[in-house]
Amino acid sequence: MRRAVGRSGGRADRRMGRSRLAGYVSRVAVGALLLSAHPPIRLSAQADTTRPAPAPPPLAVRVVPTDTLRRIKPLDAFWRSLVLPGWGQARTGRHVAGAVFVAWEGVTIAMTVKAKRELAYMEEIGSGNVEGKRQEVQDWLVLLIFNHLMAGAEAFVAAHLQDFPEDLKLRAVPGGVGVSLPLPRP
Repeated sequence: MRRAVGRSGGRADRRMGRSRLAGYVSRVAVGALLLSAHPPIRLSAQADTTRPAPAPPPLAVRVVPTDTLRRIKPLDAFWRSLVLPGWGQARTGRHVAGAVFVAWEGVTIAMTVKAKRELAYMEEIGSGNVEGKRQEVQDWLVLLIFNHLMAGAEAFVAAHLQDFPEDLKLRAVPGGVGVSLPLPRP
């Protein structure tokens, strides 16, 4: 009897074990199927080779922001202000700075002409101060050339800073100096 119980119990145990094993195997198979059903997780730097790359928009559709239409290249601004101080500043939208350079240009030209006339008069009468007056003419000419160079350099820098936000503010605060720069909200 023992054998019969052992055999029948053994068969039942084996059947029960097989059904449990089949249950586990089916659960694992369903889990693996579910895990493999979702799309693969890719890192943002990995290229997606399953989709073709989007075509770039045609050139005729490209829209240029309006603020870039009046921009000037830095070397163009430099040469304009080197030739005529204030021209590069006017082209970059810095009209007050351009007016200051034009006004100083007028002063230096007028003073150079005045000093040359005085020099001619002093040479005509044979004055002893001719060397001092020649030095004055040279000084005004140096200031005239310096105005051209500084106007060119200022226009060059202003052309580089055309993209710089105008809202940047430098303020005195109780603990020292503070800088504020408003950032656009997305």
